Amino acid sequence: MANILIADDNRQITSILSEYARKENFVPFLAYDGEEALRLFSENEFDIVLLDVMMPKKDGFEVCREIRRNSNVPIIMITARGEDFEKIMGLDIGADDYIVKPFAPGEVMARIRAILRRMERSSENAGQEEVFTYDNLTIRLDSFSVSIDGEELPLTKKEIELLWLMATHQNRVFTRENLLNRVWGYEYYGDSRTVDSHIKRLRSKLDEFEHPAWQIKTVWGVGYKFESDIKNG
Repeated sequence: MANILIADDNRQITSILSEYARKENFVPFLAYDGEEALRLFSENEFDIVLLDVMMPKKDGFEVCREIRRNSNVPIIMITARGEDFEKIMGLDIGADDYIVKPFAPGEVMARIRAILRRMERSSENAGQEEVFTYDNLTIRLDSFSVSIDGEELPLTKKEIELLWLMATHQNRVFTRENLLNRVWGYEYYGDSRTVDSHIKRLRSKLDEFEHPAWQIKTVWGVGYKFESDIKNG
């Protein structure tokens, strides 16, 4: 059974989510402020974390940053409707996804199941060599690091996973739905804006360095691809 940390100061929300989690045979741990969330996280092993942005004592952003210092556990941020800056901030500091209030508890459970399935597949593939090099780009999934001309980039886990998927399938076009399914692990429940936000931030970080032989290209009306051999194209 998977352990899930649910952190939200709205007790009605935590009650509903914990009830649904138990029906899925998950084990929910509840926190009603950021400090309690960090205490529970330090005392237990979790498979996934749900974090509300607006919490007392420490907000969800602070909690996410603290967790990311030592752990790559999947984190889903819970944000307010229309607050795009919350989504962008959450993704930038290492959250894997976001859910907008009000939400359907069934959708939350579906996303959790999908993420856990993806984590299981990743564990099964552990031990395989996970280093990719093209021109001046090097991606290491074993240490979750990316470098251009030997200089490491400050990418989040999801940005690295997106880059790895596209770079290891050069010139193949991925739709947003493809990327949601392959990187986030779910179809239908995903918001394609999640992909767009990650691609935008990934591209801005990559473009701080010269890489004339390759680029992340938008294929309008379709999706994205890692375009290679541009210099000789």
